[in-house]
Amino acid sequence: MKLAGKVAMVLGGIKGIGKAIALALAKAGAAVVVNYFDWEEELNPFQSEMAATGRDHLILRTDLRQADRIPLMVETAAERFGRLDVLINNIERGGWPVVHGPYIREQWDLEVETTLRAKRWAFAAALPYLKASGDGAVINFSSIAGVLGRAGAAAPVFNDGYAAASRAVSLFTETWAREAAPDVRVNEIMLGFVETRHGPGTRGWGLLSDAQQQAIRDHTLLGRTGTIEDVVKAVRFILCDASFMTGSVLRLDGGYVLGGEKMQPMPTGVV
Repeated sequence: MKLAGKVAMVLGGIKGIGKAIALALAKAGAAVVVNYFDWEEELNPFQSEMAATGRDHLILRTDLRQADRIPLMVETAAERFGRLDVLINNIERGGWPVVHGPYIREQWDLEVETTLRAKRWAFAAALPYLKASGDGAVINFSSIAGVLGRAGAAAPVFNDGYAAASRAVSLFTETWAREAAPDVRVNEIMLGFVETRHGPGTRGWGLLSDAQQQAIRDHTLLGRTGTIEDVVKAVRFILCDASFMTGSVLRLDGGYVLGGEKMQPMPTGVV
C-alpha cells in the first residue's frame, strides 16, 4: 500500500500512540480522520500539529461507547473524502489495579465497551468502504494482557476485564480477516509495556514503585519498555510492506511474554 492519496481513520487519535500514528500517516501523504471523545485539553495542540503537516484532515468527537453513533462518524468521513482505505482500531480503556483497586461493575463495563465492543462496530461500519477501496487495511490494537492476565510483574497493571477484552480482540482479528478478504487485510498489534500504553507516560506507571517498574523491565528480554516510535514503525510495516499478511497478530512487547526464566547453559551430557 502506498499511503499517498489514501484516507485513514484513527480511533483514539488525539494523544499518545494514536496521535503519533495519525501524524505519521499524514506526513506519508494520507488524508487522516481522527476520532476522540475525552482528553479535550489535548485538542488544540493536536490541531496545530496536524495543520503543520499540510495534509487534509478531519477531527470528529464521538463517544464510541454509543454504538449507534459510530455509523454516522464513518459516513461523515467517507462523504468528506470520498473513500476510506485504512482503519486504525486503536480505541481502548484499560483499568490498572494499582489505580482503580478492586473491580466495580462500572469499571468492568467501561473496559469491555471501549476495548472490545467499540472496535467491533467501528469495523462493521467501515467495512463496506474499505472493501470498495480494493486495497483496504485494518489494524486492531490489543494488549499482552490478553495472554498474561493479572499475574506476575504485570499484576498491578492488567485488570481481568481488560485482559479478557484483549484476548477477544485476537479472535475478532481472525474472524474479520476471513470476512474482509480478499479486498481488505486485517491484522493486529499486541502491545506490551510501551510509552503511554501500560508504560511510562501513564498515571499508573507513576504509581508503581521503582522495584515494580524494574521487575517489568527485568522480565522483558530487551530490558526496556517500548517507545511510541516502535509502534509507529510497526504500523508502517503492516500498512506498507506486509502485503501478504492478514489475520496475523504482531506481538510488540520486547519479549515480555517470553521473559522470566532465563536460558541456561547447555549441559555437557554423558555420552
